[in-house]
Amino acid sequence: MPHILLLEDDTEIRLGLEQHLRREGFSLTSVGTGREALQSLGAGPRPDAALLDLSLPDMDGLDVLRAIRAHAAHHALPVLLVTARSEEIDRVLGLELGADDYISKPFSARELAARLRAILRRAVPPETSVRAPRLAFGPIAVDLDMHTARVDGQLVDLTRREFELLAYFLANPRRVLTREKILQQVWGLEYLGESRTIDAHVRRVRAKLGPVAADHIETVVGVGYRLGGPAEA
Repeated sequence: MPHILLLEDDTEIRLGLEQHLRREGFSLTSVGTGREALQSLGAGPRPDAALLDLSLPDMDGLDVLRAIRAHAAHHALPVLLVTARSEEIDRVLGLELGADDYISKPFSARELAARLRAILRRAVPPETSVRAPRLAFGPIAVDLDMHTARVDGQLVDLTRREFELLAYFLANPRRVLTREKILQQVWGLEYLGESRTIDAHVRRVRAKLGPVAADHIETVVGVGYRLGGPAEA
């Protein structure tokens, strides 16, 4: 039974979500403040995913997200943001900070459960029978077994999704990869979010690769991305 950390400050909404998610087969740690959420990560049962409201009485939900991504034991925890904010900048910032997806209020309880299941499925990618343990292009290299990424031999700290995205680029050098294809292969066929999720993750990966390697990931305007220049004829 997947265990969800539910952070929602509105008591009535929180109780309604608890009831529905339990009917859908989830167990819950349910809290109303950011401080309680962070405390539960250290003391409560280990969650399989987190559902975070952005508008909180004691702190910004994005600060909770930042703390999760900085937490050694929960660095790769799948996170679904819940927001009533209409400004696009809040959603984009959440994605750039490492959220896996977001859902805007008002939403249906059925869609919420579907999105949670989707990020949980993506958190455990299927094993393939044969795969190269190491992928490299120019100064960039990843070790799939050790789950490490390096630029010119120096370790690069990537989230789980950033690592999967970079590995997908390295497995397909010089090929133009559409946003739709990336969503299918990295986020999963059931992904319900928007293509701007990819753009936010690519920006973060480029920034972490640094000036030595960032330019290897090229933007193909109106289409998607490519690692390296066009393949030679």
